[in-house]
Amino acid sequence: MELYKNSDSPEAKEFEKLLNTQLSKTQNLVEGKIIEGTVTKISDKYVFLDCGLKSEPIVDINELKTIGLEKKIKTGEKIPVLLERLEDRNGEILVSASKAQKIKGWDILIDHFEKNEPITGKIISKCKGGVIVEHLDTGSLMFCPGSQISDTPLKDISHLMNEPQKFALIKMDKVRGNACVSRRQIISSSKKEDKAKIIEKYKVGDIIKNAVVKGYSSFGCFFNVNNELDCLVHIQEVSYSRVNHCEEIFTIGDKHDLLVISIDKEKLQVGCSIKQLSPDPFEKISNYELNKKYEVKVIKLMDFGAFCELEPGLSTLLHSSEISWTRKNASPKKSFKVGDKIMCVITEIDKEKRRIAISHKLTTENPYKQLVKNHPVGSTIDCVVSSSNEYALYVKLDKYDIDAFLHCNDLSYTGDPETELKNYKIGKKIKVKILEIKEDQLKVRVGLKQTEKDPFDYFKDKKINDTITVKIISSDNKGLIVQPEGSLMNIVIKKSQIAVSSSDARPSRFVGGERIDSAISELNFEKRKVSLSIKLLEEIQNKEAVSKFSSPLSGKNLPFSTLSDKLKKKDKEKK
Repeated sequence: MELYKNSDSPEAKEFEKLLNTQLSKTQNLVEGKIIEGTVTKISDKYVFLDCGLKSEPIVDINELKTIGLEKKIKTGEKIPVLLERLEDRNGEILVSASKAQKIKGWDILIDHFEKNEPITGKIISKCKGGVIVEHLDTGSLMFCPGSQISDTPLKDISHLMNEPQKFALIKMDKVRGNACVSRRQIISSSKKEDKAKIIEKYKVGDIIKNAVVKGYSSFGCFFNVNNELDCLVHIQEVSYSRVNHCEEIFTIGDKHDLLVISIDKEKLQVGCSIKQLSPDPFEKISNYELNKKYEVKVIKLMDFGAFCELEPGLSTLLHSSEISWTRKNASPKKSFKVGDKIMCVITEIDKEKRRIAISHKLTTENPYKQLVKNHPVGSTIDCVVSSSNEYALYVKLDKYDIDAFLHCNDLSYTGDPETELKNYKIGKKIKVKILEIKEDQLKVRVGLKQTEKDPFDYFKDKKINDTITVKIISSDNKGLIVQPEGSLMNIVIKKSQIAVSSSDARPSRFVGGERIDSAISELNFEKRKVSLSIKLLEEIQNKEAVSKFSSPLSGKNLPFSTLSDKLKKKDKEKK
């Protein structure tokens, strides 16, 4: 090896100059940077580039054709590439033309995104959830969601395919290298600018002539104005009368005059009214007086009442509680039909709240007052069974539209209440006694058994230990069922009360139909309770027989018979 110690020679200086030049070029090259290479040689598969490096990197011809650079496959042409590796395991330089183009395109898209500028692209294919858009300047591919293709739903987008058009960049993801664009935003912004100019021509109070009905919804009707603006007339601004749905009044294509009542320049909306073009019918309320009858027309039925018109445009509510005296909160749908004309009394006029209250039941006399006057409590009245439940009957009083309440306990003095209830079918005619009238609560209570003589009255002049004659109805292991003569009450004599002697206390001794005497062992008029006992009668009779037929000297000859007398005498002597 030869060493050059003398660096001042012309050859050494020339070599140092060339070495420094080459190193400066290499130091400026960094992996991941885009550089330009000049085409020096072209083979069947590859293009050789001079990038000023130690060797010439190569690029696949198919890669250049894919990204649209086939025109630059010529000697001397410059092609931008991405420097991926300065040296791989084989000592070669790795570059990529497609990646360079993608990075350059991404930088351009970032610049447009930051400046909020639209880009030009074309839809090249469909995909799940939207379409793929190609940027015309860089060839970068972007995603456009289906909802961002147009401001109106499109069933077919074939007319938009491969057509250059504007798109707005709405999202950029540097990490994943994804871009999302919107065509809808471009369309809406252009329409918004045009709509703002159109709205400036209108002001509140203007009358729009011959607006065309375009469509309607549950909250109003849409009108087209001169084929340049859509206006909304809210359902409350359609008419002074109550409107269920705009479809009842308007037909698509009809023409109407509109009054501009509001303009929202931020939302670009114009609100209009039809009813305000005509006089307010509520101003005619002075023609009506309180507590007077007027004919009204039913225009709408609801669960809580019926909306009626005193005259076209002047509506009022007839609440369900004001329909009938006898039916509390009567069903308006069962009482009236739309279009019916009925008589009502005006009960309230509130000019501030623009409210009118009416009553249908006030046009007739209160039937409860008539009932109190003609059939006070204690009087009897004919009626018909109208309905029933598990514990009571409801009966319609004769000549009155009133359903009275008849509890099962008031059906009979003697029968079982639940059994008695089954004997009365709907439509059966009966006579009842009025027990209670609550006029304020619209309630009447009646009784059936009160129309008959109370069998318990049989015991009014009786007391405990009195003897009565009864007829045996039947017997069982528990005792006897008897009925006092002159009464329809059935009373049970328990087995233990049949006889003093337990051997004689057998219900089987009686077959039914016998007449026997018994004593009253319990009598309670408040609780309407009475108990009979044959045993008690025997004890009373035995006591009377002993006191009546026994001798005063009876028992004197018995031992200790005078002991009590001697003890009494001794006590007196001590005193």
